[in-house]
Amino acid sequence: MSLYTQLFYAKEIDALFSDSESIAQMLRVEAALAEAQANKGLFSKAVAETIKTHCRIGDIHVEKLKKAISLGGNAAIPLVKKLTQTVKNQDSEAAKYIHLGATSQDVVDTAMVLQIQEYIVWLDAKITFFEQQLVALTLKYRQTIMIGRTLLQQAKPTTFGFKTAGWLEAISRSKQRLEEVKQRVLVIQLGGAVGNGNANISIEIQEEMARLLGLKPSFTWHSHRDNLAEIASVLGILSGSLGKIAKDVSLLMQTEIGEVFEGAAEGKGRSSTMPHKRNPVTCAAILANANRLPNLVATILSAMPQEHERSVGLWHSEWEVLVEIMQLTAGSLEKSIALVEGLEVDENRMMENLELTKGLIYAENIALALAPKIGKSEAHEWIENACKQAIDEKKHLKEVVLEMNLELDDLDALFNPENAIGLSLELIDQVVKKYQ
Repeated sequence: MSLYTQLFYAKEIDALFSDSESIAQMLRVEAALAEAQANKGLFSKAVAETIKTHCRIGDIHVEKLKKAISLGGNAAIPLVKKLTQTVKNQDSEAAKYIHLGATSQDVVDTAMVLQIQEYIVWLDAKITFFEQQLVALTLKYRQTIMIGRTLLQQAKPTTFGFKTAGWLEAISRSKQRLEEVKQRVLVIQLGGAVGNGNANISIEIQEEMARLLGLKPSFTWHSHRDNLAEIASVLGILSGSLGKIAKDVSLLMQTEIGEVFEGAAEGKGRSSTMPHKRNPVTCAAILANANRLPNLVATILSAMPQEHERSVGLWHSEWEVLVEIMQLTAGSLEKSIALVEGLEVDENRMMENLELTKGLIYAENIALALAPKIGKSEAHEWIENACKQAIDEKKHLKEVVLEMNLELDDLDALFNPENAIGLSLELIDQVVKKYQ
């Protein structure tokens, strides 16, 4: 594909959408159409078998076919022409029944759905494995206390397991969306010239063709593209959630933080000029993909208001864009699996960073403990002033609070990070029990 294919994409999915595989799926559609028509008595099964015998990629010169696409505007037109000629050389009678009643969009769209079907199987298995990884990571670091950050500033303590539980929940929601979209996207397209069918592609034939392909029959969607827009959006969301994980890891890898790192490997993350650097290269690839996806999804959404029964250009604009959306998402998922598999967590550094603010991260603890005595608003104002004083005088907040004689019980407990993580552990347990 490009110089950066291995950086951004997944090899197995690149193969799924190769030129030869795309053509093979269109031939599969033609073979299923002929078989369905024969099964419903439109012509003999012997004719269908002859057609099916020649619906194989080995009979097609891919490069010649690609050159001919520009004349017809899509790959199905020269493919049907080539298939017809090949069959005619053996059986002129059988050649009459190739592509009978169908239109080129029927073949292109259904072939794409077949590729999407295989893609979803691959993606679902990878997501399931990724969920298992995240469950294990969450359990391992369930009680590993770290600072929670809001607006890039230290806020209050949480646990690393709570952070990874958030990653897990987002990925699982995308898995659910993927499951839901299957019922709407894994359908055949077989409507003929303007979508209203004809005797050669009757409802019974449509149902039979769908059965043979492992898809569902459907009302014509030649110019109603919400099904493809939906899966594009689902993949865009998944890619964004993977990007969120990569963003967290890359930020935690910063020299000043140094709490989490991508797994080390010979030559990985090196700078061409600075030998000391360890760059987040896996995160960079995932984030690059996540950055590209929204505009690609927008292209699919922009193509939805199509003209009448067949679009000029909008349908055509989907082909490569939808494939790239699937390829980039697959690449991000594969790299996210590798990222989590090799993740290195520095628990000591996490504890060290808890002390950077000299106790300011426990301000909420103090305010909540003081609220029953003087009221919530007054307590907030008191502690806000105490924090300001601690910063101005470069003191630990605990020292300032002691000087204020606030009569708080067990001040040491209020400055204990284990008592400042809220419901982190309970919420983590709620998440992981769904996978146990």
